[in-house]
Amino acid sequence: MTASLFDTARACLDAASPEEKVVLTFAAAEAFARGELSMPDDAPEPEPIRMPGRPERPLLVHPRDLPRRGFGTNDGRAAFIHAIAHIEFNAIDLAWDAVYRFRGLPRAFYADWVGVAHDEARHFVMLRDRLREFGHDYGNFDAHNGLWEMAEKTAHDGLARMALVPRVLEARGLDVTPGMIVKLRALGDDATADILEVILREEVGHVAAGSRWYRWYCERAGVDPVPRFRELLAEYARAVLHGPFNHEARGAAGFGPEELAALEALTGNDAPPR
Repeated sequence: MTASLFDTARACLDAASPEEKVVLTFAAAEAFARGELSMPDDAPEPEPIRMPGRPERPLLVHPRDLPRRGFGTNDGRAAFIHAIAHIEFNAIDLAWDAVYRFRGLPRAFYADWVGVAHDEARHFVMLRDRLREFGHDYGNFDAHNGLWEMAEKTAHDGLARMALVPRVLEARGLDVTPGMIVKLRALGDDATADILEVILREEVGHVAAGSRWYRWYCERAGVDPVPRFRELLAEYARAVLHGPFNHEARGAAGFGPEELAALEALTGNDAPPR
């Protein structure tokens, strides 16, 4: 009997240890690429997921309780790498939740998000390996749960999910990563900067997938995507929107001029970062 893509996605979501989540993700993506996972039309409705599988550490705290550390010390740089690794670990679950949560969509939708899950798992492994070179491991620093909280808020609506998770939360990396790369190279940390270069390049494609499927949902619903994006930003994202915005990278990821203007208007920014 052919395994179900939805059951497989749920197994990846439920995996608690980083090692298990990564191994299952790689195996699932490879099985999907070989055509071994079915997408049955009569699959049961997805069950609520209050929280995907998580290791005991890192401890999840409010973002304001996370200490601010500079890049100037090894521990500071390790904490920074840990923070990015935590984002990538969450992003594995966000991609699998899109696969598991939203049913009856074109195969291309599932292909995009299975591919994203695979990429995010690979990013996590690269960052974890680098973190270990600093004498630390994933879980050694506290972290926050903001990415998954937005997944919960948009679990009822694929259109809102595509607008707000890839195009707001994950797109933040397009804005801040170039500056991080410059700082790391100035410190002589080319190894970490090289990893971030890979992540930045691939995240443009991930955000572009969010843009593509956001517009697909809007077209299906007969909704104008630009004013709807503005409404969703105002309803859900005021607290998590921070400029300045990388217009070039966001443009490559499917943001139009009116959408960029909406982002600027909500944050009071009027110019792209230099």
